[in-house]
Amino acid sequence: MGPLGWPEIVIILVVLLLLFGAKRLPEMGRSLGRGMREFKDAVTNSEPPAPAEIGTPTPPAATQAPPASPAPTEVAPQQPNERAAS
Repeated sequence: MGPLGWPEIVIILVVLLLLFGAKRLPEMGRSLGRGMREFKDAVTNSEPPAPAEIGTPTPPAATQAPPASPAPTEVAPQQPNERAAS
């Protein structure tokens, strides 16, 4: 089984047109293109650090303690429901 030829691509496009309709296909193509562009930008922008940056230690970031949870409050015991008892 080799790569797809023109007849197979045409059949796939006709099936997609029947499934999704002429209005939905351009929207799907645009969103697919945007996703591919964002992925490409994310991959190309993630360059390794320069050699000068590797040897310099970075100061530790100031960390904050997590907020304290509120003190537990006592809950008054509930009175039994008279209807439930009958």
